[in-house]
Amino acid sequence: MTGPARICIVGAGPAGLAAAEYLARSGCAVQVLDAMPSFGRKLLMAGRGGLNITHSESWPLFVERFGPASAWLRPALEAWSAQDIRDWMTGLGQASFVGSSGRVFPTAMKASPLLRAWLARLRDLGVVFTPRARWTGWNEQGQPVFTHEPQTGESSGDSEQGGEPGTFCVQADALVLALGGASWPRLGSTGGWVDVLMRRGVAVAPLQPANCGFRASWSDVFARRFAGTPLKPVALSFDGVRVRGEVVVTQAGLEGGALYALSAALRQRVAEQGRAVVLCDLRPDMTQAEIAHRLAQVRGRESMANRLRKALRLPPVAVGLLREAGPVPVELAALAARIKALPVVLDGPQPLDRAISTAGGIMQQACTDQFMLRAMPGVFIAGEMLDWEAPTGGYLLHACLATGRAAGRGALDWLQGQGVRRYPPQP
Repeated sequence: MTGPARICIVGAGPAGLAAAEYLARSGCAVQVLDAMPSFGRKLLMAGRGGLNITHSESWPLFVERFGPASAWLRPALEAWSAQDIRDWMTGLGQASFVGSSGRVFPTAMKASPLLRAWLARLRDLGVVFTPRARWTGWNEQGQPVFTHEPQTGESSGDSEQGGEPGTFCVQADALVLALGGASWPRLGSTGGWVDVLMRRGVAVAPLQPANCGFRASWSDVFARRFAGTPLKPVALSFDGVRVRGEVVVTQAGLEGGALYALSAALRQRVAEQGRAVVLCDLRPDMTQAEIAHRLAQVRGRESMANRLRKALRLPPVAVGLLREAGPVPVELAALAARIKALPVVLDGPQPLDRAISTAGGIMQQACTDQFMLRAMPGVFIAGEMLDWEAPTGGYLLHACLATGRAAGRGALDWLQGQGVRRYPPQP
């Protein structure tokens, strides 16, 4: 074959765009198709909070955040480090900075400037974008098949490759799937790919919510009064792991970063025992002895709520949470111990479509080291479709970008091995 290799990428999120950039820079003819009418929607949603794109912590700590998948993802993460991502952002005209927590953000503190610059670069590299194209599988010749369903009143010129409704296939030498998990389905990640690939013999671990809230059986009074109220600062402990941060009381339970960091272990415990008990330290800056001493300074005739407010500045939501756990101890040492380790019973994770990210996905044994499906040579997988999870803090976006780039490199190496036109290695 003498012409450029034709690459079809399904999914215009961070993983798909990273694969597209790598392959386009290597001289391939790249087409990116997405079911949504615009591209990078989940990236824009992530940017609403400042776009935490990676983390600056030391490599040993960083790679451990990916838990059982650390060894699997390590080569991809090493090949595109946090500094590499920052340099890439600078090349797009988007400076970055390291926050006090070690998280890395664009100086603009939003995703839209970065996404606009990235899409412009990809178009300059010749990448063709096709919106509103939903991937449905393969035809008898092994080519990917899509359905195109324009919105009412859409003309054929609204998308970059026509807008006519119907089914079409794309001629491709290799396929990169970057369809996301199943969280935030309204942004395009529906998990609809699971059945398609399982019918082809691909091993897929069940998709589950990650970085998610959990249900708790609040009393009606507590739920009505405090739903939407933040509780901070607190520290949550579970199974020997302690995480300091913030949680928010919801109508049905708890959400927030401190809880998200424990979600994998909590989800496992609920699956095994039907519930999980997390310990909440309502005053993480004080020792138990200090709490007892301060409580003793307040006159005993004060109401319990006033005593807790005057001695410890506990807000009403914290006092309410104490009462949700059962009768509040009267003896000061016992009360101090309860405040430092308040048991909160969690009944299960919130639904997958409310989660920040997805656990489960295509299992490691189903892929080669370069993220190609063993059951389907020439088909590569990137991002949240793979079976890994990580806490919030930049790890999610970093791994999506890194596995997208790795899948792109894997596709190029495979094409070269198949005798498709060779290209110089990516710098």
